Order: sequence, then structure tokens, then C-alpha cells
Amino acid sequence: MKKCISVFLLVILIFSIALTGCTKENPSGATGEQNGAETTGGESGTFKAQITFNGSSTLAPVISAIATDFIEEYTTWDKVDSSFPAENIAIYVSAGGSGAGVKAVLEATSDFGMLAREIKDEENKKIGDPRAFTLGIDALTVSINPENPLTKIRDDLSMEEVKKIFAGEYKYWDEIDSSLPHREMVVVIRDLGGGAHEVFQKSVMGDTDVREDAIQAPSMGALVTKVIENKDAIGYASFGMVNQNKGKLIPLKVDGIEATKENIASGLYKISRPLIAVKKGDLSPEQQAFVDVLVSEKGSAIIEQMGYVPMN
Repeated sequence: MKKCISVFLLVILIFSIALTGCTKENPSGATGEQNGAETTGGESGTFKAQITFNGSSTLAPVISAIATDFIEEYTTWDKVDSSFPAENIAIYVSAGGSGAGVKAVLEATSDFGMLAREIKDEENKKIGDPRAFTLGIDALTVSINPENPLTKIRDDLSMEEVKKIFAGEYKYWDEIDSSLPHREMVVVIRDLGGGAHEVFQKSVMGDTDVREDAIQAPSMGALVTKVIENKDAIGYASFGMVNQNKGKLIPLKVDGIEATKENIASGLYKISRPLIAVKKGDLSPEQQAFVDVLVSEKGSAIIEQMGYVPMN
């Protein structure tokens, strides 16, 4: 087999997905001195064969999926553009939260930062010369376990009820409806420093803090797992993760508005957030080639397949 795709998964506090194309002559997929960071490529001068992304755990699997498709189609950069050298394509994706994505751009430890929230004004100022690409829209659905008795009597919570649940003003399910059992609510949130919680805090909680004993999940996948495993759990699950786990958790309407693609895209469903890739300064030709795919119809199709609302 002349071509292969290698996908490396490294877990050290955060997960890191490394995607690289390799050939029979270069089975390790390495280029350049150690791991293919730089090679010289004719008219393009110093050519960087690898592209790195760091940040949002929600956006990381999306970028990884598009990168995998990109590598499977081209394998080496000269097949993307004949002016590029015949070097293996390497795209590395690390998840550590939206804040980590901004930090990686500021500290130049990654080419692109991934955010599942708006870029703050102060972050734009610190970056100085940002290039931001909004790839899609996600929503935070207020979701419960399918075995929760609430599903049999209601499919909707008011924004005020949601706020009281997450603030701890409501602690038992029968405070929502007297016909429900007197069981304690298990509130699951993302870590307080993450982009998802910032969106939820701004859209729902305002100046009110979430209850101190809320379970803080290190990723959106972990949050969803907690809700799936506990019939008394409630959490703000990503719209994409709900679509990827259909039937395993139940998203509730908020103020009578269902989290659908149409309602999210139109802004009718209020608890939503953009999915953004950001870079400091101009893109190199090889970076631009991959970003062109991210924002293309093909990239949008993958974003939609993964349960999110594409921009295109």
C-alpha cells in the first residue's frame, strides 16, 4: 500500500489529535529535522509542512474530521498545489478550551486558536492582527436523561426556571412540578473558565452564579456523558453532541423555542455560540489552502454531518 494515513492520539491532561499523511518511503510521516515543522519548497521559500490548532474541545473534533478528509484526499502538499513541495501534510489538533486557543495564538505555540464563543475585544487587541474564520454555529441545549420523569409531562422550561435550577434555587425535581419525585437535581456544567460556560453565564445566568456544588466537566463530551449516566442530571449540552447522541439525552425547549438548525441560524434560539478559528497575521499559502477547505461547501457538509449549523 503506497499511501497511508496515521492518526496519533496523545492524552496528557488534554487530548491531542495529530493527523499526518505518510508514504512508503517515509513511513513515520516525519518531515524536516524532527517532525516536519519546516522544509524548503522552491518558489514558496521556507515551507511549513505542518499546521497546528489548539483550543475548543467542541471544535477540535470538527477540525480533525475535516483535516482527516483533506489528508486522505491529497496526502502530500504538491497534490494540493503544484507549487508546493512534495511533503507529507501534517495537521495537529489539541483541545484545551477556548481560552487555551487564544493563549496558544498569543504565545505563538499554535498556528490557529479554536473558540466556541465570540472573541473578546481585549483578546482581539492583544492578538493585534487577528484573522478570524467563523465556521459554524453551536447551541447549548438544556438537556436531561431520557429516564427523567419530567419527559413524560413537559418538554419545555422557561428561561427563569433554567436560571433557578443552575443557581440552586430549585434543588429537587418536584419544585418544577409537584407530580415529579422528590429527588435532588444533579447539575452538570463545563469548567467555569471554559467558553461554553461563558456563553451560558451571559445568555442565561447574567449576574447570578451557578450553584457551588455543580459538577464541572472538563469537556463537552464529559458533560454529555454525565447526563447520559444519571437520570437526575441536567446540563447544557452542545447541539452537536446532542445530535451525535440521539435518544441518549433529551433537549428541552426554552421559553417554548426548540433548538433546531433553523432556530439557531435565525437567532430565535438564544443560547448559541459561534465556532471560530483565529490566527495572528496573514496566512501562509499552505494555511490558506486548508482554510479554504474549512470554509468551503465540503467543509460545511462535514460540519453539518457532525451535528452543527454551518455558516454556508
